[in-house]
Amino acid sequence: MKEGQSKKRKRARHKKPQKPQQSLQPKHSIKHKKETHQQKNHAHRSSASSKPPKSSSSNSSSFLDKMRARLAGGHFRLINEKLYTCTGKEALDYFQEDPELFDMYHTGYQEQMSHWPEQPVNIIIKWLKDHSSSLIVADFGCGDARLAKNVKNKVFSFDLVSNNPSVIACDMSNIPLDPSSVDVAVFCLSLMGTNYASYLQEAYRVLKPSGWLLIAEVKSRFDPNNGGADPNKFSKAVCEMGFTSALKVIIFFYLHQCNPLSFANSYISCAGLLK
Repeated sequence: MKEGQSKKRKRARHKKPQKPQQSLQPKHSIKHKKETHQQKNHAHRSSASSKPPKSSSSNSSSFLDKMRARLAGGHFRLINEKLYTCTGKEALDYFQEDPELFDMYHTGYQEQMSHWPEQPVNIIIKWLKDHSSSLIVADFGCGDARLAKNVKNKVFSFDLVSNNPSVIACDMSNIPLDPSSVDVAVFCLSLMGTNYASYLQEAYRVLKPSGWLLIAEVKSRFDPNNGGADPNKFSKAVCEMGFTSALKVIIFFYLHQCNPLSFANSYISCAGLLK
């Protein structure tokens, strides 16, 4: 018995070990799993590649924005040239026939102003804030009436088209105010048209004695070397309208283009009345 049991134990010890269960699975099953995984990766890549790249869409949008800006800028320049080469009455009729042109013009105007380091209207706002809030103001060519919105003064806002209840649409040479009824007359980049002298005469009519005339214009309009008016001759002509004899005063701001469109104040006194 012992000898037989010993032989059984020896046979048991020499018995080959069985392979793990997982190794008995057919090879094609493993291959199938790998193919499925690769297919998933391929599907994922295909799905990702089917989406439009963000950078391309962004570039397209940026290009369209630039084209729109160019078109708007072109429309603005055309309308701007029109306003400088017609009378105030013709400009009024022009915008009344198609009010959308006025909106287009002011959209382009605001775009141009957004690139200036200093806004001319802000200079005039500051001037008014440095003086009494009891001064009554007439704003000739007010645009979006920003002046009236930013000061405590009583401001009459005039322009060729009224998109705001506070703005009065009219020809700048014939505004609905009584003579000697305002303390300050403002022209902020609005001396436009072939008859702009009549705008200044209208300002003289509505200003009180000892009133103020504030003009803000780009320097190029007062550069005789480039076809503009001589600033000294301009101020002399304005004074000859009666501002000196009536004790009315000019403050003349002009924009220096040679100094990255920064604003500088140039005060021109009539008969030394500026304090």
